[in-house]
Amino acid sequence: MVTGEPVRVSICHCLACQRRTGSSYGYQSRFPLQNVTITGRSTEFIRYSDEDGEIRRFHFCPDCGATVFHTGGESEYVVIPVGAFADPAFPPPQVSVWEERKHSWLQLPDDTEHIH
Repeated sequence: MVTGEPVRVSICHCLACQRRTGSSYGYQSRFPLQNVTITGRSTEFIRYSDEDGEIRRFHFCPDCGATVFHTGGESEYVVIPVGAFADPAFPPPQVSVWEERKHSWLQLPDDTEHIH
């Protein structure tokens, strides 16, 4: 459960996110740790960031395999995939990262901040 609005909504084009999601990008929301309550079971998978080698801890539902959340890097935040909210009205991405690996057909909102 989360309270409040996300501090950032982003889209990531790194190859790890493409593999993890089975899509051409990861679409995630970042919330302050104190605004997130985690309950239930999850299975953890640890990987290291492509950019700086920082540890990333991904938590998956052990029953269906969906990514539930991940942490790492900025430990004061919890990152939750936007799809976990099942809300078509969820805000669009504000930031797009690893764009050198972005699929050429993908168009983003004009006001998106572009990194890489």
